[in-house]
Amino acid sequence: MSVCEQPHCSSIAVLGAGVSGLSIAFMARRMGCDVLLSEMREIPPDVREILGASDIRYESGGHTDRIFDSERIVLGSGFPPYADIMKKIADRGVTPLGEIDFVMPHIQGRVIGVTGSNGKTTTASLLGHLLRSSGHNAVVAGNIGRPLADVAGEGFDFVVVELSSFQLHWVSHAKLAGAIVTNLAPDHIDWHGSYDKYTAAKSRILNMAGEGGFSIVQNRDTEILKAHGGGVFTLDWTENGGERGVTLNSDERVVKMGGRELFRFEDVKLLGFHNMENAAMAMAALKLLGCDEASARSALSTFTPPPHRCSLVLISNGVRYVDDSKGTNIAATITAMRSIDGRKIVILGGRGKGENYAELVQPLKDCAKSAILIGEAASEMADVLKNGDYLNYYEAGEMESAVRTAVSLAEPGDVVLLSPACTSWDAYRNYNERGDHFASLVLKCTQETESAGR
Repeated sequence: MSVCEQPHCSSIAVLGAGVSGLSIAFMARRMGCDVLLSEMREIPPDVREILGASDIRYESGGHTDRIFDSERIVLGSGFPPYADIMKKIADRGVTPLGEIDFVMPHIQGRVIGVTGSNGKTTTASLLGHLLRSSGHNAVVAGNIGRPLADVAGEGFDFVVVELSSFQLHWVSHAKLAGAIVTNLAPDHIDWHGSYDKYTAAKSRILNMAGEGGFSIVQNRDTEILKAHGGGVFTLDWTENGGERGVTLNSDERVVKMGGRELFRFEDVKLLGFHNMENAAMAMAALKLLGCDEASARSALSTFTPPPHRCSLVLISNGVRYVDDSKGTNIAATITAMRSIDGRKIVILGGRGKGENYAELVQPLKDCAKSAILIGEAASEMADVLKNGDYLNYYEAGEMESAVRTAVSLAEPGDVVLLSPACTSWDAYRNYNERGDHFASLVLKCTQETESAGR
């Protein structure tokens, strides 16, 4: 059905003019709704021009009472519950609609949701790749970059949607054919207010799968997610999974589901054991969807992972340079350090999220010959490492100095790993820009070193 066939939806106000907010506004306008787009910040001139050409009204520099003239208020992805306007909305007795609840009724095809603290983009992308390789018309959308509203009204067999904790916070009734939670670790505490509230948001995806759907979760996360019932399948590095277990055996290098082989480690061409977990979840979901496992298994080796997620930049003089700029929280960095073979020189730092850097000390002692610290968090990290008796660190300040230091320290067999455990916003627009800068500096500095050695 179209947007305007929903009750009370001849006109909508969309709060937030980010990527998802714009996409929601354009989707609603295509389907005949009168749309007001409301944004706290200034809307760039080129965007205002497009909005005008699409006959979408807008306001910038603050949310006014004009939003209450609309029959429905829809929240863009990431719109915070603590925003001042939310109290005014509540005082008016209005119930806003989250992005996913608004868009999902207009998605054609079976929808599989993927969330998690780390690995969700890789898992969602891989599942989409496997579904297409099995002969299905499949698309990947959501938090991965292409907003879900962009694919509304298009005909697909399957839609794989990556869901952030921000999006899930607002979900109340959207439904899924299946759900995957890759893992849980502290993240976005500044937005949610506590780890309990963060995990509560993540657990909403299991309710979305509901009766008749399936959920795949880490065995260690079942209690915090309250993941129980016949539709729940668990993943673990043991052989005790039973019929509803997905098991990874590092000795036999095989992944099984319900005791039957799903694929072998050598079928996957990705760095790190955490990517083996991602592949196991994607293949398990494909099996539960009733798709061709043989075609999917052969496609595991042709998957190209999204950039900046334990991506090999190059090998120079026996040293591997790995870009994990997407490692923006402590759990992601620890996973990268522990799952990639070799002695590591780790580049850490950026703008922190309020996490406890002391959690990095033991993994650094276990896995890293040295750490190089950059960005706003460098000084705080240095104090924490010193207090934890990890003294082999360098304060480089910014990325070029860090890369040059890493190249000078690295020996054959080492891994220079950018996995910052922080956001990039102190020096870059996003983690993509940070990872690209790292890769370009690696190429420049290693070439200079090789030339000097000739």
